Amino acid sequence: MKILAHGMAAALALCSLMAASGQAEAALDAAAPAPWIAPGFAVPTQIEGPGFRLVPLGPALTEIDYRAYMSSIAHLQATFTRSSGWPNEGLTLKDAIVDMETEAGRFARRESFAYAVLTPDGTRERGCVYVYPSKVPGYDAQVVMWVTAAEYQAGFDAELYGWTRDWIAREWPFSKVAYPGRAIAWEEWDALVAEKKRS
Repeated sequence: MKILAHGMAAALALCSLMAASGQAEAALDAAAPAPWIAPGFAVPTQIEGPGFRLVPLGPALTEIDYRAYMSSIAHLQATFTRSSGWPNEGLTLKDAIVDMETEAGRFARRESFAYAVLTPDGTRERGCVYVYPSKVPGYDAQVVMWVTAAEYQAGFDAELYGWTRDWIAREWPFSKVAYPGRAIAWEEWDALVAEKKRS
C-alpha cells in the first residue's frame, strides 16, 4: 500500500508539472506578437506589370540579379542603401548565392518577400521590390524598391513606384504601408526606427 501511495503521489506531481508547463506555454503563446501578415493570405508569386514581371528572388535568379546591382553600385549606395556595405566591388557570385538562398528562405517562412523585377522575357533584371514587416509602429508593412542606374535614368523608378503602390493597395492585406525613401524621407524613417529601438 505504501508503494502504491508513493506511485499515486508521483503521478499527481507529474500531472501538476505538466499542467504548469501547459500554462507556461499558453502564456508564451499569448505574449508572442501576432503574425505580421494574415496566415491565410496567398502571397503572390507571379505578377505581371506593364513591360515587366515580378518573381520571388531565389538561387535561380542569382546571375541576373548580381549583374543588375553590380552594374549600379554607386547609384544604389546613394539612393537605396545609403552605405558602402551593399553593393560593393568586392561582392562575388558566391556571396550572391548566399543572399539569394537567404531571401528564398525568408519568403518561404513568410518573414519578408523579395521580388526581382524582370523584363517580360525574364532575361534581364530591372530592379527589385521588397515587402517587409514594419520597423516602426503604426504601419502594417514597409515596402522598398530599387532600379538599376540605367532604368532610373530612363524614368522607370517613378513608374515602378506608382505601379507598386497600386499593387500593394489592391492585392495585399495591409491598411497602412510605409514607403521609406519615397512617401517618407529616409532621414525621417531612420529617426523613427532609432526611436523605436530606444523605447
